[in-house]
This record gives sequence, C-alpha cells and structure tokens, in this order.
Amino acid sequence: MKNELSPEQREELLGTLRARFEKNVNRHKGLEWAKVQAQLKANTKKLWSLNEMERTGGEPDVVGHDKKTGEYIFYDCSAESPKGRRSLCYDRQALDERKEHKPENSAIDMAAAMGIELLTEEQYRELQKLGHFDTKTSSWIRTPSVIRKLGGGIFADYRYGTVFVYHNGAESYYAARAFRGSLRV
Repeated sequence: MKNELSPEQREELLGTLRARFEKNVNRHKGLEWAKVQAQLKANTKKLWSLNEMERTGGEPDVVGHDKKTGEYIFYDCSAESPKGRRSLCYDRQALDERKEHKPENSAIDMAAAMGIELLTEEQYRELQKLGHFDTKTSSWIRTPSVIRKLGGGIFADYRYGTVFVYHNGAESYYAARAFRGSLRV
C-alpha cells in the first residue's frame, strides 16, 4: 500500500531512529525513547513520513516535545542538506514558470508528498543550536508570502559561526541546496 511501511520496514526504521536518539541525547534532553516509540507505533502514516525523511538522507531525530499537544517534533538532522532532495526549485509556481533546464521537482511539492513541512527560519535557527548543520550546503526554508509574491525564496546555511539567511529567485536550484523538513508525531 502507498504511504505504509511493512512490519519489517517499520522495525528497521524504529531501530535506526532509536540508535540516532541514543547517540544524540543533546538534541532531546529529558525525553524517553520508550514514549517516543509508543507515539510512533500509534501513528503509522507519520512513520511512513519519517521513513521518507530517512530515505532521502535527512537523518530525522527528535528535537522537542510539545507539552500542549503531546506531539514529538522531528527535524532533519543530517550534517549537510539531504542528498536525496537537492537541485529543487522552491515551489510549483517557480517550477512551472521556468522555461528551460527545469529541475525534477520543487521543495514544497516534495515536502508535501512526504507529509512534512519545510523548516521556518525560527526552526532552522533552533536546529543550529543543536550542532552545526549546512556548513558546506544550504537549505530552502519556508518563505514568507510577501517575499514569495515578489518572486523570491529564502534559504539558509551556517558559515563563520553564524546562521545566514539569504534570498534567491524561487526558480533557482543548486546541487548543494536541498530543504530540511519537520514532522510532528
């Protein structure tokens, strides 16, 4: 079935997520894997989305817990922008407007197909407090509508000990730029 993992795939993914969780305790102090795992097992559609994050090189990990909703928050935590999501323009409008040398997809469309959302600028800055990400690459981040209406898209990276947020035409794409996603489970 589409958007569903086999029992074997679920167990393999849970093992991968657990190993990452245990290796990177600084990202989720005070959280217990058993509670995260119980939430994951109860949400198989979200588990499929996490698998898509993993399959495309995002290395998802728990970065927080929303006490109001009870949801665990996952971000892509790969050191560089996920390899399986590079060379994408920002959104469908940018892809449609591009006359030649079109990329295969857009960041917004791919994220939607995966069941995740692009990180916001605030979330990207939160991620950078957990380590240094995108020191050689960059990642599209959710672009405010006022910028997008003018044809732009924003992306970010980490250089010289600082998070930089830049702009580009939304139709642009680069081999070293992907997007980072978030998922609430």
